[in-house]
Amino acid sequence: MVVFDADGTLVDAFHVVEQSFSAHGMDIGDLGRFQRRRKLLKYIGGLREFPRNLRRQFDKATRKRIKHTLTEVYRAEAQLFPGMRELLSQLIASPEVRVGIVSRNVTVDPEQTLAIVLRRHGLDPGGLDFLRCIPLGDGKAPAFRALRDEFGINPLRALACGDEYKDYEAALAAGMPALVAAYGFEDQVRLTDAYGIPRELIASTSEELAGRVVHAFDLDRGASSPAEA
Repeated sequence: MVVFDADGTLVDAFHVVEQSFSAHGMDIGDLGRFQRRRKLLKYIGGLREFPRNLRRQFDKATRKRIKHTLTEVYRAEAQLFPGMRELLSQLIASPEVRVGIVSRNVTVDPEQTLAIVLRRHGLDPGGLDFLRCIPLGDGKAPAFRALRDEFGINPLRALACGDEYKDYEAALAAGMPALVAAYGFEDQVRLTDAYGIPRELIASTSEELAGRVVHAFDLDRGASSPAEA
């Protein structure tokens, strides 16, 4: 089984957030600074952006408008990272692999939002074995365990792919191996130095992550050898 996070792992969500915030007069800074911020400050900004952003985010009506803008932009423009469409297509086509998404996506009707993005990239959401969005404050470990139980998966034959320390922590709590993307919401320095995630479990690019998933599940096997034919 392969479980993917959506934002920052499959989907380039940073630029969607950046564009949506800009439409409401806010600035979250560049990707590098965004990745290095602590979780609670990511969407408030750094010293340069903090005062203006905070004023707007304290307003409940503005937060609601931002969420609707984010939903519209996400559904219309969010892009899968390079190699992710091909990887999902390959996994969906592999009958021996269960594949799907567990996400804390914050758009309106997030499962519908992600389904729309997948369809725009030529993927059938119905081909996934699961597509589940959980509340922002919930941990993913219970969802991982529930999926393992539902499909009868040995935890050592499951892989969780995410882009934040909490994704890695949830995988370990569920007894599953993890692969962490350093191109999403947290960079490699933060993942290794702040959280102690082994470098060997971190993919620097989406293409690297895709290649490692393919290799881990032997999806790169060539044609049978003459002895096997």
